[in-house]
Amino acid sequence: MNDAQIDLAHTVALGLIDDEDHHAIQTIIDTEDPTLCTEFLHEIRATRAALTELSELTATPPPPSLRARLLAAIEAEEPPVAS
Repeated sequence: MNDAQIDLAHTVALGLIDDEDHHAIQTIIDTEDPTLCTEFLHEIRATRAALTELSELTATPPPPSLRARLLAAIEAEEPPVAS
């Protein structure tokens, strides 16, 4: 895989694809080179696994006051008016 294909795999793993990326992804998946397709899919899985591990390692609980602030903000909103 080249650098552009690796970057594209990372874009897929992050869920940031656009129409142009979608076409490039389809080209890789439809390729007659099974090694390229396998490497591309492996890179997506590896990136997702790394992102999952990173999010688990860096997760922090919200501040205790957040729940109270959110509930107060919801209560302060005007109820929707039926039209």
